Amino acid sequence: MNGFFRSRILRALLLLLIVFFVGVLGFVFMYDFTWIDAIYMTIITITTVGFGEVHPLSPSEKIFTSVLIVSSIFIVGYAIKEVSEYMLSKNNIGNLRKKKVQNKINNLQKHIIVCGYGRNGKQAAQKLHAYNRPYVVVEKDEEVIEKSSHEKVLFVHGNADEDETLYKAGIERASTLICALPSDADNLFVVLSARQIKGDLQIISRAAEETSYKKLKLAGADNVIMPDRIGGDHMASLVVVPDLVEFLDNLTVSGEQDSINVEQVAFENICVDGHEMAITDLDLRKKTGCSIIGYKGPDGEYIVNPEPATVIKKGSKLIVIGRPNQIESLKEHYNV
Repeated sequence: MNGFFRSRILRALLLLLIVFFVGVLGFVFMYDFTWIDAIYMTIITITTVGFGEVHPLSPSEKIFTSVLIVSSIFIVGYAIKEVSEYMLSKNNIGNLRKKKVQNKINNLQKHIIVCGYGRNGKQAAQKLHAYNRPYVVVEKDEEVIEKSSHEKVLFVHGNADEDETLYKAGIERASTLICALPSDADNLFVVLSARQIKGDLQIISRAAEETSYKKLKLAGADNVIMPDRIGGDHMASLVVVPDLVEFLDNLTVSGEQDSINVEQVAFENICVDGHEMAITDLDLRKKTGCSIIGYKGPDGEYIVNPEPATVIKKGSKLIVIGRPNQIESLKEHYNV
């Protein structure tokens, strides 16, 4: 849309320049005006200000001037129209788009706020989109927002370290906040602000330096991720245990429904009546084909390959693995 308007404005400006140069060159070469007089005559003719001529005009000069006046009236009018439309359209369309986005954000509940739409923020947004989780992106660079407008992402323009911006993103109704800003100092400030606004908000922050890890934890971050460290560990693991890493890489936890291999199931989905029960009583493998590989207790402690006698307690979660069709069967059976 903006490119369309810009091309029309450039066309209008080009026509104005053509009329101007035709007028100047016509007065100079056809009627022996000086360059100063020719420029003066062309300007007062195009702008129709009504000043007097530099000297009485001959009949041919009057005809040339009249043609120049008529041509300039249409071209100047066209240029004014295009510039006005562009300015009005840009402001109106931009304001309408922001209002529409803000209305959508105001209707969200338990959504995720992603601060920063750089490399890590964009990857997080894509992962959330693959899981059909509602999210809002806070980004201060308007150019980044403009370039990503076709992705149908709900953007809030502003600094994430300002409370007003976080409120626009619906932080009081959000379930999780992801700090993916490039600066550890900025992430630290956002974590402090977000934790002060909402105490029960889950906060996940990115960190570039190891010294920032403890600071972000103390500030209130539930999880701190160091992408560079994870990348280095992954590359080293490909040297030490390449087959194991390749197998784990093939375990998909998000994406299209026909590619998911690992899923988590909450207690509420498994024990719909609210009664705690042992894993062996679930008979999960017989019902869905999936196998239980992990258990997260209500206290947050993880158990890898839990015993069949392990009792599933309220607030706990099961981690299961299976082929895509088995995961789909699991979702249908337990309404995951």
